[in-house]
Amino acid sequence: MPADFASTRSLWTNVPRKNLVIFLIAVFFTFAVIGIIGDVSGMGYQSPLHFACAVLVAGPFAVGYAYSGIALRGKSWRVAIPLFILQFAVMALLGYLFPEPRRPSQLNTAETERLQTRLNFDVAAIAVAVSLGYSGFVYVFVQESRRHIRILTEKAVLDSEMQAARAVQHLILPESNETFAGFHVDSVYTPAQQVGGDFFQILSDGAGGILIVIGDVAGKGLSAAMLVSMLVGIIRATAEETHDPARILRKLHGRLLGSAGEGFSTALAAHIANDGLVTVANAGHLSPYLNGEEIDLPGALPLGVSAGGDYQSIAFTLPPGGRLTFYTDGVVEARNQAGELFGFDRAQAISTHTATAITKAAIDFGQEDDITVATIERLPA
Repeated sequence: MPADFASTRSLWTNVPRKNLVIFLIAVFFTFAVIGIIGDVSGMGYQSPLHFACAVLVAGPFAVGYAYSGIALRGKSWRVAIPLFILQFAVMALLGYLFPEPRRPSQLNTAETERLQTRLNFDVAAIAVAVSLGYSGFVYVFVQESRRHIRILTEKAVLDSEMQAARAVQHLILPESNETFAGFHVDSVYTPAQQVGGDFFQILSDGAGGILIVIGDVAGKGLSAAMLVSMLVGIIRATAEETHDPARILRKLHGRLLGSAGEGFSTALAAHIANDGLVTVANAGHLSPYLNGEEIDLPGALPLGVSAGGDYQSIAFTLPPGGRLTFYTDGVVEARNQAGELFGFDRAQAISTHTATAITKAAIDFGQEDDITVATIERLPA
């Protein structure tokens, strides 16, 4: 979309149509005075048709200048210069079509009365035009001031809500570098906005093992943050009943499916026992990496999709010294200024690095979405 067209469209979208129309009408009446002044300088000898044409030329061209200035801003000269040339040509044409009549060298009584009547009419016309223009400007100023105050108030309320949501997210998400016996856990969460749609939980199973659930809800902003809060609550409640990844995903799926309008989410759940046995179930999320190699997981639809809910677990062993790395798609979807994606190859190549290093690499490349990275290393006995 051309920038000029986008700017004009933004003007008509953001400013109430009524206010914009009244503003342009006010411009018309204000600058129509130029046509009336032309009759005054001509001693009232303009014909009624010439007078009307002069007013109609001055007003609409002024509206054109004003509209181009508002819509195109610094590029308004692209319209203003051709418009000025056209206006000059139209005025020259009016001068040719309506030549001034010959003026008498002396005014008799009848001419004096005619001039007095015409000038009185011009003065009244100027007063009416200026009053209408001024009233229009005042009306638009008052309306736009009220709208601006209302927008600022709504923005302040929204910012307050977003800050509260962000504080809640920080409370419900795990702290980085949490300590678990037998494991070194490192995690980084970097939302693209004030609040994000990524979520993850790293919980102890009470028997020397770890349960990790990571996911990404659809959407961004406050609605996504609210959905994240709900899912984290379900994960914590379900983790008290079971550590089976497939059962946890089915529980989350059922909750989303039973709430109309809640949306959907990708998720991956993994249980790592104290002996290194890893059980993983996936719901449309990115597969984790084991020592730099992607784990082949059975495909499944995201949580909350009506045709989904069939989540299967696979098992493998995390050896001593081995590292599991979990991502959200904000890593692979980072995009540089040339439009190139970070991609899966780069993500796999750095999957053995620390969570901080991986996150920094994605952000430096060009963050566009929430980024969550969690690494779990099984310590030697």
